[in-house]
Amino acid sequence: QVQLVESGGGSVQAGGSLRLSCATSGFTFSSYFMGWFRQAPGKEREGVARITPYGTRTYVDSVKGRFTISRDNAKNSLYLQMDSLKPEDTAMYYCAADQERSKKLEEYTYFGQGTQVTVSS
Repeated sequence: QVQLVESGGGSVQAGGSLRLSCATSGFTFSSYFMGWFRQAPGKEREGVARITPYGTRTYVDSVKGRFTISRDNAKNSLYLQMDSLKPEDTAMYYCAADQERSKKLEEYTYFGQGTQVTVSS
């Protein structure tokens, strides 16, 4: 049974930092494409950051230079370090996993319940 459990969200002021974590089980973590997408109320899902099984990272333009995605295959865990947070980063953040290279992050097969990030100005 595939499980992804996010943690680390919270409320911060603009310019602050948060580190999201995702603990996973039930699949071969090291061979999966992993990522974070977010969804704000009334808006569509937005892929934020992705990391391949080989460690290649990609980011949406709006977070480049501020967010860093990483993975620890020994701990079956995914992370998102978020610095210089802005009010527009406010959303529910979801950890996601898939085996398909070509699939959009927002459409990954497995994802968790999410963790809320709120940034105040």
